[in-house]
Amino acid sequence: MKLPRWTGLVLLVAAVGVGAGLAYEGLLSRDTAPQVQYVLLDGSKHESNQAWAGKVMLVNFWATSCTTCVHEMPQVVATHQKYKDKGFDTLAVAMSYDPPAYVSNFAETRQLPFNVAMDSTGEIAKSFGKVQLTPTTFLINKRGEIVKRFVGEPDFAALHATIEKLLAEG
Repeated sequence: MKLPRWTGLVLLVAAVGVGAGLAYEGLLSRDTAPQVQYVLLDGSKHESNQAWAGKVMLVNFWATSCTTCVHEMPQVVATHQKYKDKGFDTLAVAMSYDPPAYVSNFAETRQLPFNVAMDSTGEIAKSFGKVQLTPTTFLINKRGEIVKRFVGEPDFAALHATIEKLLAEG
C-alpha cells in the first residue's frame, strides 16, 4: 500500500505535539511571504511589500481569547524591543473572530510597542496558509522569505538566535 507524501508530516506533528511551539523549519521550502494589505488599529492601511521591505519580520497571529497568546505576548514584546533598532519589526495579526474592542483594549492596556492589525475578513490568515490555530508565528527574512513557522509558543532563545542570524545577512 502506497502512503500519501504528507503522511510523514502528520506522524511528525502527532509525535511532537502542536502545543510544543513546533517549528516547521526544514519541512517547508523557503516560500515567499504573501503580499497582504492590512489595517492597523489606528485605521491606517498598509501593504506588506512596502512596509516589510528589507526587514526581518515576525508576524504573529493571535487572539485575546487564546491563553497561550496572552502568555507569550510579553516575550513577543521583549523580542521586538531587543531587535527593533536593528532592522527587525513585528506585526501582531488579530484573528477575524476577535472583537475589535477587545483587541484595541488589549493593545492599549499592555502598551504593545508594535503594529497590531485586524484581520476582520480572515484574508490575511488565509494568505498565510489558512492559519486557524493561535498562536501561529512566521519569521520572515529580509528577502521576504518565510524562514520559520511556529504553531504554539516558540522557544524564544532559539528564535532570538535565528533573528540574529537573519539580521546579520546582507
